[in-house]
Amino acid sequence: MKIRTLAATAAIAALALTTAGCGGGNNASSPSGSSGGGSITYWASNQGTSLDNDKQVLTPQLEKFTQQTGIKVNLEVIGWNDLQTRIQTAVTSGQAPDVVNIGNTWAASLQSTQAFMPFDDAAMTAIGGKDKFVKTAMDTGGAPGQDPTSVPLYGLAYGLYYNKAMFSTAGLKPPTTWEELVTDAKKLTSGDKYGFALAAGSYTENAHFAFIDAAQNGAELFDGDGKPTFNSDGVVNGIKRYLDLMQTDKLVNIANAQYDNGTKAVNDFATGKVAMILNQNNADSSIVANGMKSSAYGVVPFPAPEGSASDVASHVAGINLSIFDNSKNKDAALKFVKFMTSPETQTALDKPFSSLPVLNGATPNFTDNPEEAKTFADIYATKSKPLPLVPAEDQFESTVGKAMNQMFAKIASGGTVSTDDIHNAMKTAEQQVAAAG
Repeated sequence: MKIRTLAATAAIAALALTTAGCGGGNNASSPSGSSGGGSITYWASNQGTSLDNDKQVLTPQLEKFTQQTGIKVNLEVIGWNDLQTRIQTAVTSGQAPDVVNIGNTWAASLQSTQAFMPFDDAAMTAIGGKDKFVKTAMDTGGAPGQDPTSVPLYGLAYGLYYNKAMFSTAGLKPPTTWEELVTDAKKLTSGDKYGFALAAGSYTENAHFAFIDAAQNGAELFDGDGKPTFNSDGVVNGIKRYLDLMQTDKLVNIANAQYDNGTKAVNDFATGKVAMILNQNNADSSIVANGMKSSAYGVVPFPAPEGSASDVASHVAGINLSIFDNSKNKDAALKFVKFMTSPETQTALDKPFSSLPVLNGATPNFTDNPEEAKTFADIYATKSKPLPLVPAEDQFESTVGKAMNQMFAKIASGGTVSTDDIHNAMKTAEQQVAAAG
């Protein structure tokens, strides 16, 4: 259920220029000129507890859309492990759906392929206007200064989940600084119980926390010219701090090096094997599905070290909607995007998918716990920073995230990762991104 990056290459972008030009798409500035079509194809990402769960949640809403418009929606729910490849193939082949869910961190990279319809003034008006969206969410729609090629659908942010009973038994309060987090987790680590669980084998999760930890250090991943700065001290020290949860602090089971998605860490938390996890708010549905009552856990912002340059606790996470530029059903696709981002549909989907509102003035309803809702809404609005809105952002996630996978694997096998090791790995990552153009 985590956001996966699209590791698009320059070659893919070049191919996309051709396929977008010959795919029969219409100019986005004149949506009324495109053919209507009695049906559209929609690729939805896996947001719920399973692919079937997504279908069960989405189908009543899609039927409602058909009743209102006469437009049939052919739905396919795709798991995150497959969505990246499916979109890459669609971009290069031109055999694409009309509408697709994307992780919002992909937006600028996908935009650079020119395979997606820009939401210019006419298209944006057709879906209800740009101002209906929360600004932090809308900022993820594409590169600054260009018409966005995606609009927000589901809002997500990272939070620190903690087991209330385990903290209470140990006489602890939820941490407000990194130092407190480490101290608390050490007290909660004993025998087969650990203070923390991480998706240490997931390159996307690792890259997300490389970004957040670097942001807390006041570091940027790219300079003003879009060149990577992964090897800066702020980035390297942030990665080291994160690795040390397993390496020196020994708060994380070394088996977590094989956790290639966030679900495994969530399961450990829900079954009482660990006291804390870092996860997005859509973990709620899986936690409850694993038997843990919502009253049994609390959530606080991911804490920064004392004296940090920033209190960033999350990137602006979430899911956006895009329309392929070669769609022959742009009118229908725009009507569908308008429907999916309407207050009524958002209210219906936010709770089962445990997502934050992306519409201005909407009240969070993903949880029945008002304190949790307030915490996540505050993180999303005031403690979140967008991942770099540059075409090479996906390459950052792939290169840095996979390098961290290898570092965690080395630690799990008894090795040591030094600051110099991280510098060398980040220098290599910079060279890889530069070589990819």
